[in-house]
Amino acid sequence: MTHDLELRAVVFALKMWRHYLYGTRCTVFTDHKSLQHILDQKELNIRQRRWLQLLSDYDCDIRDHPGKANVVADALSRKERSRPLRVRALVMKMGLNLPKEILEAQTKELKPENLS
Repeated sequence: MTHDLELRAVVFALKMWRHYLYGTRCTVFTDHKSLQHILDQKELNIRQRRWLQLLSDYDCDIRDHPGKANVVADALSRKERSRPLRVRALVMKMGLNLPKEILEAQTKELKPENLS
């Protein structure tokens, strides 16, 4: 399953950056070591085969970059989440004559002496 998630992330990145990467040589660094050897595997599910077909359209290498060496991504993934702020609600009661009051206010504002 983690195989699929990592490969899915690579495919997503290639699709997002297609207009920059298509036709140029690129290197994909991943901390999922087994992705380096996915092209050599004999048993792949249908999804993985489809994604590998998409990968074959690009001129890219998949290389291992250990998680310990990738301190920036590691720091971002371990960043503490701040607690959401409390939401305060405003309760407003509207009477049945509200449409009439709105119409009167609009009429008053459209009078010539109020337009300047």
